[in-house]
Amino acid sequence: MKILVGGSVAIDNVKTPVADESNLLGGSASYAALAAAKLSAPVHLLGIIGNDFPQEHLEMLESHGVDLSGLERSDQPSFTWTGEYHENMNDRTTHNVAINVLEDWQVKVPAELADSPFVVLANMAPINQLQMLEQCTAAEKFVVADTMDLWITVANEELHEVLKKIDLLVINEGEAREFSGTNNLILAGERLLAKGPQIVVVKLGEFGALLFGPEGAFFRCGAWPLRELADPTGAGDTFLGGLIGSLASEGATTPTFDQLKQAVVKGSILASFTCEDFSTKSLEAAGKSHFSDRLANFQEISRW
Repeated sequence: MKILVGGSVAIDNVKTPVADESNLLGGSASYAALAAAKLSAPVHLLGIIGNDFPQEHLEMLESHGVDLSGLERSDQPSFTWTGEYHENMNDRTTHNVAINVLEDWQVKVPAELADSPFVVLANMAPINQLQMLEQCTAAEKFVVADTMDLWITVANEELHEVLKKIDLLVINEGEAREFSGTNNLILAGERLLAKGPQIVVVKLGEFGALLFGPEGAFFRCGAWPLRELADPTGAGDTFLGGLIGSLASEGATTPTFDQLKQAVVKGSILASFTCEDFSTKSLEAAGKSHFSDRLANFQEISRW
């Protein structure tokens, strides 16, 4: 069943305490599409890139089953993020954000992709999320959206409109606290449900995720115990893609809570691969056996 992933496709320049790399594949939609393709097919990427975007990144995505027919090309420079992670990689400094092609982007969903039953509104301006969703025509579809603190501040009204039109919201813990007006994450999840989505996932980084569903349904998922952390960029977007890839692999446009729990776990496992190297390098190298082995081990260490 078709998965349509829309959002930013970027060039990243990342510095950590041990390395400094540039011209990396970045962007929320890039990570989410690649992760989804690890679990289901076909996956279609919707976004815009500039005249300086490295061809090898596009070839890599296509080699992993990501269709790029919905990717627009512009004569302007690509969206670029430059940042630095500190000794505690929960702390990072953004040195430069070059919006470039995203500044005036108007989302256009190709007609042949409009009927996709799984729609991912990866992190982008809420107005772009609304543009994309308005063009998705499937009578029965499952829509998941991500967001960030910037949009909570500068596009709050549009973000609330997005929440009324989606099935699942994915948000990190800091943003959940800010958006809901409480430091209690359980209350935060419940307040976010009241804004429109049927399901809310609060990402906890190295501590896993919280899943909130209808009628008080709740699940707490841990995270894979990483011994080495190279670059956490894109881990949340990988989680998002893995979640939707899991649901699409079962054709679950109206998923049960058990299917949602499995999706959260699989998204968490895929995110752990992303953190083990810069950009998507480790996620690219993770084969089916690597994923299934880590999933089985995670089940073993999580049960009691």
